[in-house]
Amino acid sequence: MEHWVDGQLSKAQARKCIFAATLGCGLEFYDFLTFAFFAIQIGHTFFPSSNAYLSLMGSLAVFGTGFIGRPVGAFVLGGYGDRVGRKPAMMLSMAMMGTAIAALALTPGYGTIGIAAPIIAVLARFVQGFALGGEVGSATTYMVEAGGIARRGRSASCQGICQGIALSLGASVGLTLSALLSPADLTSFGWRIALLLGVSIVPFAIWMRRAIPETKGSAEPKFDVGVAGPSHRQIVVLGLALIGAGTILNYVQTYMATFGQTELKLSTTVSMAAQLSGNLMIIIASVIGGIACDRWGRRPLLIVPAAVLVGSILPMIMWVDISRSLAGFFAINLLLGIFNNVCNPALYVAIAESLPPQGRSRGFALIYTFPVALLGGTTQMFVTWLLHVTGNILALGWYMTGIGAIGLIAALLLPESAPSKRGWEPIVTDTIVPAAA
Repeated sequence: MEHWVDGQLSKAQARKCIFAATLGCGLEFYDFLTFAFFAIQIGHTFFPSSNAYLSLMGSLAVFGTGFIGRPVGAFVLGGYGDRVGRKPAMMLSMAMMGTAIAALALTPGYGTIGIAAPIIAVLARFVQGFALGGEVGSATTYMVEAGGIARRGRSASCQGICQGIALSLGASVGLTLSALLSPADLTSFGWRIALLLGVSIVPFAIWMRRAIPETKGSAEPKFDVGVAGPSHRQIVVLGLALIGAGTILNYVQTYMATFGQTELKLSTTVSMAAQLSGNLMIIIASVIGGIACDRWGRRPLLIVPAAVLVGSILPMIMWVDISRSLAGFFAINLLLGIFNNVCNPALYVAIAESLPPQGRSRGFALIYTFPVALLGGTTQMFVTWLLHVTGNILALGWYMTGIGAIGLIAALLLPESAPSKRGWEPIVTDTIVPAAA
């Protein structure tokens, strides 16, 4: 029989640790993704042009720069988390993210300092991506290790919950600012306020993380002779495919506010309200997915939502194309928010618990960030181009359906990794490292 060694904290300690990791992770996602909500306004600031399409593409190119830094950060900070500890890596990534986002928010526009403005914006976004690439591996690994074997899904669901909260806060801030400010003020300083709100919480998040214990090396699997676990190659290849498909659909979802304004000619306020509704569903879906994958295993929570998406995306897009209704636009946001995120806890746990702890932080970070860097950074640009050249929003529906089908195939091929579903026997040892002062 295969034996697993896992560190355990008391429930109160685990909640505190996971909250600290979740808070920091959520803040970093808020800062990173809020950029997408204000892509039009940021484009006007750093890439002023009489051609709205070129201005938006310039802004999205800067947004994509952050994804170039993510695999670099995953390798460097992920390795640091494996060698030194998850906690120091999380502290470092948080400090870097706060510095980079402040630099972006405080940089004057092209009209004031010329070409230096977009150059600084690109550099700041690269540092943001570097920090987030390392954060994802260290924080997610920390959540899984701190939660204990029986609650891994619920612990990992906090990664999705923090993203949903971050997206919801970003959309809420965008909705509020768009309602209170004129279009000119939103372009001039409104988006800067949104970014700086996230920066203001960074000191508190660092303070919280200083008090948590270390989990490095607390969950090492030991294998009996003759018992084969999931293939490492399978985990890597299928994990890349699943995260790649989810990434594209996630960044299509974050594009919905822009899609509503540019393609459906909806107001900024209405577009952001619809996106907010979908973002709130991410939180609910993550909670449900975490509980469900602890109870029923990882595979069912990967297969069923993927099948629902494949069968429903195109009809939903057709509905919006024909009716141009607000109900249809809200329904697409809700659909993506629920079914593209209820599977995330199962996916994160399946990858993390199948990797050895001595390389888990870097391994998870690289599997996560490579498809995110390759696909997340280009998705919004590709969708903008696709809609521009086809002039038909049904092209987006076909594209999303194809991506969903790839994710479904990968889900069907991914082995079950839950110890309770494979007959693995957990052996629990307490190897949590006390918090440093």
